[in-house]
Amino acid sequence: MVHTRGRTGSGDRRRRRALAGVPVAALLLLALQGCQEPAAGDAGGKPSATAPGGAGAEGPSAASPGRPSASPTGGTGGAGGTAGDPCALVTRAEAERLAGTALGPGRDLEGTCTYVAPASGPTAQVEVFAGEPGKNYYDAERGLGHELQPLEGIGDEAWLEDGSVFLRASGQWVAIRLVRNEEPSRFDRPLEELARTVAGRL
Repeated sequence: MVHTRGRTGSGDRRRRRALAGVPVAALLLLALQGCQEPAAGDAGGKPSATAPGGAGAEGPSAASPGRPSASPTGGTGGAGGTAGDPCALVTRAEAERLAGTALGPGRDLEGTCTYVAPASGPTAQVEVFAGEPGKNYYDAERGLGHELQPLEGIGDEAWLEDGSVFLRASGQWVAIRLVRNEEPSRFDRPLEELARTVAGRL
């Protein structure tokens, strides 16, 4: 009987120890779970991509405001807004009059307009450079040391060289280049007259 009570008392003590340890184990479990919960700045509390100051804050107001257009104009110009359209600055009829032959429709590409003669006709091409391309062409010719002749009474300034004319009016640069297999001086006067016409459109 003593031996039986001893086993029973020992078992009671083990059960009491186990029960006494339950709250401690529960607290430890809760503490471990708390370490694994997402913090306020983790996935559950991260600012959205469009929140101010976040990675996605670059909306329309944050986009580069001065992004250049496909056809730089260098000025607003008048004449119904033709300053930004090189094919409107020099029409197909005017390009044909300058070249002295029929030309195809103008092809507008990044501030330039090109009129090309049909394959069945003589070699001829008229190129119009408006805005930044026009200024770049002028600077390139100056940089190469080409002799440019000043033209009076056209825009703010105008210059003529063999096969090309350059002018600036209302802050806008325009260059016109003629390609023909003929003596370039023959086209000096038509180039000057066309430059005067274009200056009036700016």
